[in-house]
Amino acid sequence: MTNLRYFTMARVGLERSGPALATREVLAFRMAHAMARDAVHYPMDAASLQVECAARGWPSFALHSMAADRLTYLRRPDLGRKLDERSREALRAHGNPAGCDLALAVVDGLSALAVHRHALAVLDLLLPRFESAGWSRAELVLVEQGRVAIGDEIGNLLRATLVLVLIGERPGLSSPDSLGAYLTWNPAPGRTDAERNCISNIRPEGLGYREAADRIFALASEARRRRLTGVALKEDHGALSGTRPKVLDQP
Repeated sequence: MTNLRYFTMARVGLERSGPALATREVLAFRMAHAMARDAVHYPMDAASLQVECAARGWPSFALHSMAADRLTYLRRPDLGRKLDERSREALRAHGNPAGCDLALAVVDGLSALAVHRHALAVLDLLLPRFESAGWSRAELVLVEQGRVAIGDEIGNLLRATLVLVLIGERPGLSSPDSLGAYLTWNPAPGRTDAERNCISNIRPEGLGYREAADRIFALASEARRRRLTGVALKEDHGALSGTRPKVLDQP
């Protein structure tokens, strides 16, 4: 059983002392639990992300949800799905009347730690592929106290045909810094999770940056071709080698 621990970060084959877990296992569990709790409250530093984006030649601007602080964000998930008024006005000012192919939002979610560790590394690999394929893109948006659905409003205000949200996922006991990617075609407030595609557990210990970029781009390209995302757009292992994701016909 202990050999399985070489292949997974899951808690299998734990050391025991009589009928109980060994002390080291109990302490490791408590440490993992503390790291997960800390990740939820880790603040997003939008200013430092903007500096890093500027160094890469990516214009960006910071927005905020209607959740004024972290406690409100945790207690009122609905407020994390909507932009505050200042952010709406900022988007209206930056939006191109002609629209764009892609809007891209980096959102703290439930783990800003994941955003700081992994989001820009994924974008380093992903954005050149969109540029080479001729996609028009709005300026990068950084959102504090946001949830996945806030991308619907962002994409709608920027008149984007597709929105990509990179967001910190709910921390687990073996993954306090897991990044998720969500794609939504024709974004607008009121879209449901069934209308999105998700790629999760992006981090070196999970889905690597290059593989994540490959899968995101493959799904985005097929979404553009088929003009849809969600349950009708399914990926299979072929998407990992650069072939098209498996797509189900619409009813």
